[in-house]
Amino acid sequence: MKRGYLCLLFFFACVWWRGEGVAGNIPGLSSTCQVEEWTLEKKETDQVIFRRADTRLRLMPLTEGAVRVVRSRGIAHELPELVYLPVKAPAYTLKKEDGGYILTLKNVRVKVSVSDGRISFLSSDGKVILGEEGGQIQASSVQGEQTYVSTQTFHSPSDEYLYGLGQFQDGYLNVRGLTRRLTQVNTQIAIPFVMSNKGYGLLWNNYGLTEFNPSSSVIALQKTGASGDKVTVNVTSTEGGKEEVRESNVFAGSLQVESDGQYALMLDVGSSMARRHNLEIDGRTVVDLNNLWLPPTVSVLVDLKAGTHRLKAELTKEDTPKLYFRKVDQTTTFRSPVSNGIDYTFFAGTADEVIASYRAVTGEVPMLPAWALGYIHCRERFHSQKELLETASRFRREKLPVDLMVQDWQYWGKYGWNAMRFDEADYPSPREMVDSLHRMDMRLMLSVWSKVDQNSVLGKKMAEKAYYIPGTPWIDFFNPEAASFYWQNFRDSLVLPIGIDAWWLDATEPENDDLVGRRVNHSSCPGEVFRNVYPLVVNKTVYEGLRSLSSNGKQGSFSPRTVLLTRSGFPGIQRYGVATWSGDVGNDWDTFRRQIVAGLGISVCGLPWWTYDAGGFFRPGDAQYTDVHFHERFSRWLQTSVFLPLMRVHGYMTNTEFWNYGDKVTEMARKSLALRYRLLPYIYSESAWVSLEDGTMLRPLVMDFPKDTLALSLKYQYMFGRSLLVSPIVEEGPATWKTYLPAVQGGWYDFYDNRHLSSGWVQTSVSPDYIPVFVKSGTILPLASGYADEADAALQSEWEIRVYTGTDGTYQLYEDNGTDCEYEKGACSCIRLTWNEKDATLVIGKRKGTFAGMKPVRELKIVKVASSSNGAVEVAEKSVVYKGEELEVAF
Repeated sequence: MKRGYLCLLFFFACVWWRGEGVAGNIPGLSSTCQVEEWTLEKKETDQVIFRRADTRLRLMPLTEGAVRVVRSRGIAHELPELVYLPVKAPAYTLKKEDGGYILTLKNVRVKVSVSDGRISFLSSDGKVILGEEGGQIQASSVQGEQTYVSTQTFHSPSDEYLYGLGQFQDGYLNVRGLTRRLTQVNTQIAIPFVMSNKGYGLLWNNYGLTEFNPSSSVIALQKTGASGDKVTVNVTSTEGGKEEVRESNVFAGSLQVESDGQYALMLDVGSSMARRHNLEIDGRTVVDLNNLWLPPTVSVLVDLKAGTHRLKAELTKEDTPKLYFRKVDQTTTFRSPVSNGIDYTFFAGTADEVIASYRAVTGEVPMLPAWALGYIHCRERFHSQKELLETASRFRREKLPVDLMVQDWQYWGKYGWNAMRFDEADYPSPREMVDSLHRMDMRLMLSVWSKVDQNSVLGKKMAEKAYYIPGTPWIDFFNPEAASFYWQNFRDSLVLPIGIDAWWLDATEPENDDLVGRRVNHSSCPGEVFRNVYPLVVNKTVYEGLRSLSSNGKQGSFSPRTVLLTRSGFPGIQRYGVATWSGDVGNDWDTFRRQIVAGLGISVCGLPWWTYDAGGFFRPGDAQYTDVHFHERFSRWLQTSVFLPLMRVHGYMTNTEFWNYGDKVTEMARKSLALRYRLLPYIYSESAWVSLEDGTMLRPLVMDFPKDTLALSLKYQYMFGRSLLVSPIVEEGPATWKTYLPAVQGGWYDFYDNRHLSSGWVQTSVSPDYIPVFVKSGTILPLASGYADEADAALQSEWEIRVYTGTDGTYQLYEDNGTDCEYEKGACSCIRLTWNEKDATLVIGKRKGTFAGMKPVRELKIVKVASSSNGAVEVAEKSVVYKGEELEVAF
């Protein structure tokens, strides 16, 4: 009886496996029921192809440590290659052994089992790094057309930490076990990439919606009739600022779980954007987030006992909430409901090696101009040319450093949304406005959208040519003709005649998830196929247009290095010089904490330029100018932004200038800005490391301390570049602050008082003027000396080279002219600095390279910071003149 039951089960399993094209083990193998094996079909220079029945498996070596895996049963939609760039495949070997084939590269081995098609990734010495646990490719449809639902599961041990997936608002840095829906919405950027502390990264290649650890168990919560709050709020919208009345209702349900354990829950409010995320289980609040805009889903991990649990959620009354749930196990799964099959790339190595390999196949990061790394001042909004220029002048009078002024939306006035024209009533001479800023050594960033008012002159032309995504105001950038026409108008209306320096490409999700149910590129393809990739094609259009002008010799009217700030992103977008920010967030402490986590989550995905609206976008109305509690929050947001790749303030219906908040806030801001500009030689050298050596500036602790489990669990501490550990103050009013310092040779130093500290938990006193920052022993830290009101002045000033002793150290100083793209042709200089701990000697190496405008002689102040045997700190200084030849400074 038992044997017959097992045979019956196995029969159905064989039918399911063959019918669905599944790669996975089927338990209970019997000699009487043989399953067709995977066979080697073809071995080529750049790929190996296996086949079984109607399913094809391709292994494509991309780098010495990266292999792309593609399983398919057919092509539902012919798609352009938007993420990957052409690369020369590295040499590899392929051998058949142990029931499978092993493809060997320098840094990774890939084993394919011929019995079930499972893939294992092994280190060069044969240790398993990651293994598949089965996958499915199921036939499906979208908008009446064929597609596939593709699912791939991997083994994930309980001691694994996973990071990435982009920028999310749920507050989780370690995403292992979490269920997330990867869609593009305001405040959320979906990047289907994860980094593991086990020495690998995974890039899931799908342009549409992707589900991470999806759940098939779902509960629809029912409206109870109980009403909650009713409020009137001011919000941004695709029509501009407006008032909305928002009323909440209580929803309820019950959750039945069969066993004790940790469960991943995902609340879907059922609207394109949420206003509140709220969930109680048995009277205990597990999620409670409020903002004028929130993503439609929120995720949480909870421990539950077996049995029935009461659910309650207070949400917007128009919501139709559902709760998805699954028990966390030792797997990680990616699933895409609209696809051509399973498509992912495995990257082996340390975190920095993974990101270097990722960028090798998806695109390197061009350098930002030096001025983009200074202070960026923004508000919603300047109302006129006069107001903007008066504000810029006051920054200079107040001696508050700034490099970039930002003109947000609605400057187009009577001409209509994004008509690519300034309304002369308020902006009589945009070119003179830009020239005036340039005379003050400032630049201008302008907000430009990928939507155009259909009643504007430009919009009517777009409509005549059918260049809109049908039923929306968004331009169809998947249509090459539409993208080209958009760029031509952008160039001829804004770039060439006005000379604007930087571009804010807002709402590139596109807003409201407007590709769902639409068709693109002359209605040739369902929008769901490209649902998450819209920001990539928008930024590609503008970046390539700007670079083409530079290469055609039309410099002088705009910056040859592009600066694009955009609200959404996708893998590969880093090659277009893009910076992202965290969208229209609130201003409370919890929101602040979640922004730090969100930034670390996107940075570990290989997108290096990120920032937030310091102080929050939605602020507490007029009370913000006198509310001391908000002033403290604002201060901590700003002080932390000193140690972000970009430093920027913004705020809705707000005059964000520091002097509007009183003398105390202004003096705090002055100190924060001074510190940012003092750090610019370090920041600029680190930015060169990002672009020229695939580095990462904003570094979650997994990148430097992957074996320190305590460090891996911390969400708010991070490394800024390779030398500084930042410990943001994320609570109101603490007298002291605890920071965990991971073990490093020689220990750490307090950045402010030079006090030497051992590894482990340390407690420091809290200052209203700065947040705790610590420097690794062996660090060589270049700093600017004296006051600078803009970036170039800081980089051209006398430099101070600080050496934090305790172990040997090395650092490469980088210089170029900070504005053009000649560095790509070698117009730059590098100086290697080497500290020898034993000899107490700093060697300043011979300068390599040159560029126009380079200072051939530099005055350097060398500062040695050391801890003595009795615990005291010894600081010694020497001044030297460096003329480009090797110079030895002995202490």
